[in-house]
Amino acid sequence: MKLAVVGVTGLVGSVMLKVLEEYGYETVDLVPVASSRSVGKTIDYFGKPRKIVSVEDAIAMKPEVAVFSAGASASLQYAPQFAAVGTFVIDNSSAWRMHDHVPLVVPEINANTITKDTKIIANPNCSTIQMVMALAPLHSAYTVKRLVISTYQSVTGTGVAAVKQLHDEIAGRDAVQVYPYPIHKNLFPHGGTFNEDGYTTEEQKLVDETRKILSSPAMRITSTVVRVPVTGGHSEAVNIEFERDFDLKDVVRLLNDFPGIIVYDDPKNNKYPMPLLSEGKNDTFVGRIRRDFSNPNSLNLWVVSDNLRKGAATNAIQIVEYLVKNQLITLNNNSL
Repeated sequence: MKLAVVGVTGLVGSVMLKVLEEYGYETVDLVPVASSRSVGKTIDYFGKPRKIVSVEDAIAMKPEVAVFSAGASASLQYAPQFAAVGTFVIDNSSAWRMHDHVPLVVPEINANTITKDTKIIANPNCSTIQMVMALAPLHSAYTVKRLVISTYQSVTGTGVAAVKQLHDEIAGRDAVQVYPYPIHKNLFPHGGTFNEDGYTTEEQKLVDETRKILSSPAMRITSTVVRVPVTGGHSEAVNIEFERDFDLKDVVRLLNDFPGIIVYDDPKNNKYPMPLLSEGKNDTFVGRIRRDFSNPNSLNLWVVSDNLRKGAATNAIQIVEYLVKNQLITLNNNSL
């Protein structure tokens, strides 16, 4: 199987290669794709050099799958061209997420929305993925009525340049400002760009994407996104009001039984999820599970996940796995 990674030299693209190696995709005919300044250079995959090609050359190769992490404008331009030659496109940008005909997929929740005819598949926003992972089993049991979300998002969500700004500031070097303010020893309630209503694009994604993934267009959601000076993953304080009451033991059981969720919740022994715990891992960690006594049928959760892993690369490769296992594409590797 030919598998193209578009945006292979970026932060998420490099993690995608790591995840592919971890999943054992050694026999895949990898097609690394990047911008013109990187074409002709090589990247390492399973200890062997692979030559980077242009997106036009990759389209001509007609890969079975193309995983995109190259930004919305590139996805809008090139995803339909890949789809036209029969390629399944898994797009990590915001370009296609809210299109009615494009499934927005977290495999543990709604992989069944993918068919052989849905050639463009959207990967949700990183902060949305980890939250709906925790919400899905609880929504099925109690029905979510309202969400109040506060996120504490890693600089890795902005990309390589933002990580460099943080590291330069920590080291006392002159830093190129990706953000409007220093991020070291600072945080700011600003993710994405501001809309006319005062909310940011990152906050609106949490609203729109959660409703679509959980098939709940009337779900009441409000959010505040905060950028913080960490690199290990995104953290979220999620307040949930349900239609029905719940038992805390059942909440913990439902979360424990859901694939990809690890309940890490023992406050008496200082055990709770943190970016340091989630970094480099594919799971979503949930802790600080407690009833909200100020409102009926309400619950507080603290949700942490590596935004480059389950929030981006891992989720995309899990979609590839779904395509393979459901024979929507053919992979010549008996180990998978």
